[in-house]
Amino acid sequence: MPNKFKNVIEEFQWRESLKDLTTGAEKELIEDRITCYNGFDPTAKSLHIGNLIPILGLQRLQNYGHTPIVIIGGGTGMIGDPSGRSDERQLLSVNQIEENLEGIKSQLEKFLDFNNKINPAKIINNAEWLNEIKLIEFLRETGKYFNINNMMSKDSVKNRLSRDEGISFTEFSYQLLQAYDFLYLFENYDCTFQMGGSDQWGNIVAGVDLIRKVNSQKKAHGITYPLLTTSSGEKFGKSVDGAITLDPEVTIPYKLFQYFFNSSDKEVMGYIKLFTDINPNDYEELNKVTLDTPYRREAQLYLASEITKIVHGETGLQDALRQTEGLNKGNWEILNDKDYEDLYKNSDKTSVLKREKIKEGISIQQLTVDYGLCSSLGESKRLINQGGISVNGEKVNDSEKEIQSQDLKANKIIILSKGKKTHKIITVD
Repeated sequence: MPNKFKNVIEEFQWRESLKDLTTGAEKELIEDRITCYNGFDPTAKSLHIGNLIPILGLQRLQNYGHTPIVIIGGGTGMIGDPSGRSDERQLLSVNQIEENLEGIKSQLEKFLDFNNKINPAKIINNAEWLNEIKLIEFLRETGKYFNINNMMSKDSVKNRLSRDEGISFTEFSYQLLQAYDFLYLFENYDCTFQMGGSDQWGNIVAGVDLIRKVNSQKKAHGITYPLLTTSSGEKFGKSVDGAITLDPEVTIPYKLFQYFFNSSDKEVMGYIKLFTDINPNDYEELNKVTLDTPYRREAQLYLASEITKIVHGETGLQDALRQTEGLNKGNWEILNDKDYEDLYKNSDKTSVLKREKIKEGISIQQLTVDYGLCSSLGESKRLINQGGISVNGEKVNDSEKEIQSQDLKANKIIILSKGKKTHKIITVD
């Protein structure tokens, strides 16, 4: 297998990051230099790890000389995309959307080259044009190109119509706005490609059709990547403690590292293709090592290290490696105050332990049950007697021991552990 790819299509196919293309898209991506956009609606303050797939897709397009446009949906975010949802999306306030937009924009700016003189990336807010639309004019000039039967046949609509809740006209109209985005970018930025997840195929095709009907001089295209789930069927990027985000204040580098380090042997090599820049030769070598000695978990270490570095840089990776060495390998003495501050950020703030209880002393057995490490006080006592419970890295030998103020780290957290890999970071108010 060659070590370098001839074009972006070859790389997309090898990395298995390509699901659908419109007819003729492959030829244009190989022979021409195109402009392609991907949209991100501001539904939260941070992008999640699944968003790395389209971000890296745009990055790879740019590496091959194509021009990427990122649309942050200040306009479409006011409506809400029904794709992939079984219920109506909660509408956000204007202030929430603006706050989310700022967070997302700052994250996207880390991944693309905006200073390239040949094909610089662009970030554009679709509120610039969508907020200026007049309803009657839009229905008359754009709505006339949409067939209700076709709109109702789209999966994002059809799946909702099969439920008692149905779909509101607000969300039903979303595909018109996304299609109009494509038309606007086509006419004003010479953008002929839209990229998105496979659940966006209907919306993308709607935009392609709209452009064909309004302007038949040049053809528009769509390209989609597969939506990922874990081997257990869980939505990719979700964990027991919530979504894995790109915001280090929400998902510290250690947590991102651990999420990917815990990938199964079945998943890990596919993730390496998709999320890293590994070349085919190095991939084959790593795959052989993984097949021969899976217990060494070299593939998981490579994956977790590369993604942590991509998202948080070398400093974030070193923090994650140090915290992993401390928490997961029992080398607690290497942890510093910053590590404990980071772990505090990663703690569950919804279940805060009152400082008064600490002053009075609180049973370790009770804490292990309250925080889900043990199912009962009996199990907790047995594990303590077996040396299986630790507080801040020190094994608890007395099942009657109580946690007190001097046990706190950074004067605000306790790290309760079962074995070497299961930790609960308890926040003290």
